[in-house]
Amino acid sequence: MFSLEDQKYIELLDLNAQIYTESKFNCKHIHLDSKSDEKVFMVAFRTIPEDSTGVAHILEHTALCGSKKYPVRDPFFMMIRRSLNTFMNAFTSSDWTAYPFATQNDKDFKNLLSVYLDSSFFPNLDELDFLQEGHRLEFVEKDNSNSDLEIKGVVFNEMKGAMSSITSQLWHGLSRHLYDSSTYKHNSGGNPEDILDLTHDYLVNFHKKHYHPSNATFFTFGKLNPEDIQNYIQENVLVNFEPSKENINVKNENRISQPKIVTEYYNPMPNDENNHHVVLSWLLGESHNPVELLESYLMSNILLDNSASPLRKALENTKLGKSLSPLTGLEADHKELVFAAGLEGVDSDKQLEVEQLILDCLKDVVSSGLSEGLINSSLHQLEIKQREISGSGLPYGLQIMLGCLPACLHNDDPLKVLDLDASFNVIKKNLKKDKYIENIIQKKIIDNQHRVNYSLAPDVNFNKINENKIKDKIEKK
Repeated sequence: MFSLEDQKYIELLDLNAQIYTESKFNCKHIHLDSKSDEKVFMVAFRTIPEDSTGVAHILEHTALCGSKKYPVRDPFFMMIRRSLNTFMNAFTSSDWTAYPFATQNDKDFKNLLSVYLDSSFFPNLDELDFLQEGHRLEFVEKDNSNSDLEIKGVVFNEMKGAMSSITSQLWHGLSRHLYDSSTYKHNSGGNPEDILDLTHDYLVNFHKKHYHPSNATFFTFGKLNPEDIQNYIQENVLVNFEPSKENINVKNENRISQPKIVTEYYNPMPNDENNHHVVLSWLLGESHNPVELLESYLMSNILLDNSASPLRKALENTKLGKSLSPLTGLEADHKELVFAAGLEGVDSDKQLEVEQLILDCLKDVVSSGLSEGLINSSLHQLEIKQREISGSGLPYGLQIMLGCLPACLHNDDPLKVLDLDASFNVIKKNLKKDKYIENIIQKKIIDNQHRVNYSLAPDVNFNKINENKIKDKIEKK
């Protein structure tokens, strides 16, 4: 039985946010009561990978290939053709998987709710679907069993493409060393080489553990009766389960006592064989704390937002590299925030010089101080950015849901995240303190020993080495 735990009218968003808790399974239902004609639903699960086989990603694909109530080949894409939906999709992130949809039609909402809940909680997870979505062996010449074998699979091919990107290689390589003890060192999408180790049984067991009501959060937005949704969930999902004893949570990263310097390799483009990428990164506070998050965004904006920002200015004007690293800025998708700055187009022996350039700039900012005008303009830009309805292609209600999802996943209060005005008021009050931002830079970055200087060095044989690893696995299979 769901009971109202807390509620708050959020004036900025013109909605009444309500938090319900189910007594038996202790799962949450976040209802965003709004006058909007669009009705949005999402069910999200904590999915914590323990390797880089892409199990959470492949499970998301396979769950949509038929379920107990809808045992057809592809109910998801069949609904796209015959539904009045304004949005249908599924997402896999580093520590969660979500199934959202939106529609303006009541009957369509009920139809989609039925399909989505059945697909997520009671998928067939047929082994043939796993072979299609995950990985399988095929002969290069279909009718010739003497021809070579090759790996096929939707997610395998998708991740081969994704991991050919330098930005992806930078981020996943950096994460392995920045998050040495937590789930974020793994590639939740799947490393192509590791995907080949995933078995169907492992996928089924991962679903059983993670796609459970005790590990779920339900979201609704629009002119909906939350009690109707809760009754439907009770009658169609909860009655089929018993509470789980599994404790599925992301632990904070163990802090390192001294900074790391790491060099790994990538395959450069032709005529770009001396292009080294160097990124300096720090692990900060928790992303689901709204004041901590806004404070960190403000610090990052002041340092990097435009050409007048001191750190951007130093990186753009140096001869150590050609341009800013694509990872430069604040990354807020994980439980703990990452601040990074770096360069691409660096020569082979300049990794430590890039680090010194960044640290010297930050120390100079702290000793010289920041102008009130720069701080106020950065705060103003941050307020505008946080309040805008972005043109991301996502329904407005879904954008709000995704904004408060981290707080739900990490057992914090989503109402605090939704109430931006209250958090901005705390920031503005703190800004009256002497050298507030300078002290944050000193504490969170300069004095922070959890730092990684990560370099990607060019190696024209890198792709060939990786392909040979995959060929060796095929030979063993």
